[in-house]
Amino acid sequence: MGVRPKKYLGQHFLKDRNIALRIVNALSLHGEVDKILEIGPGTGILTHSLVENYGDKLLLIDVDAESITYLKKKYLKLENSIIHGDFLKMDLESLCDGKVGIIGNFPYNISSQIFFKVFECRDKVIEVVGMVQKEVGERISAGPGSKTYGILSVLLSAFYDIEYLFTVEPDVFHPPPKVRSSVLHLTRNTTDQLDCDERFFIKIVKLGFQNRRKTLRNALKALNLPEKILKLEILNQRAEQLSVNEYVELTQKIISNWKN
Repeated sequence: MGVRPKKYLGQHFLKDRNIALRIVNALSLHGEVDKILEIGPGTGILTHSLVENYGDKLLLIDVDAESITYLKKKYLKLENSIIHGDFLKMDLESLCDGKVGIIGNFPYNISSQIFFKVFECRDKVIEVVGMVQKEVGERISAGPGSKTYGILSVLLSAFYDIEYLFTVEPDVFHPPPKVRSSVLHLTRNTTDQLDCDERFFIKIVKLGFQNRRKTLRNALKALNLPEKILKLEILNQRAEQLSVNEYVELTQKIISNWKN
């Protein structure tokens, strides 16, 4: 393959070209983005099809120096579009102008962090197709009432339409991981801004799920909410029971009561 998979980087290289093509073909908004970022290209199995389809729009980002060297030799025309660095530490605004799409077989050990960064850059990132550990994919795509519904489920679904595309078995990777994988598709929805204080919304969601076994009344104790707010009926529920709209409503009610 030309690149040694490194355990400390969470690398499991996909070797099935049919699955790679399915992942690349899942990109649907390529005409509306200025750049497509491939995160963790590894040995370039996705890159092969991405180069054919998107050419000058493509940027490859990998933290693995061995992978960077290999890809620069393999794709000579992309030499100036292959970046050695940590995507999580990069400023997307300085990296590229305009809207971006993101694709990749994300390293298992940072896949959730990648999606938190997507959320932070939601005004710039309009599409994501990513392979992650199956349980991470289930968590991100889960809806209210599910045991897997969590912080990322709420934050991402506030601004993206999320689709769980398909499950991938371990034997199509080198080396095979001990878990199954999943491919997700996120498309930016029409919500430019939530109808509430977004910073406080995020704080409520995170506090709620950090204490998910408790009712929200108890989970939000750190906020030192006044008694009149603690009487709100919605606080009888647990974090996993509320939809995005209900979190927006809760944020509105808390701030409104505080002001009054």
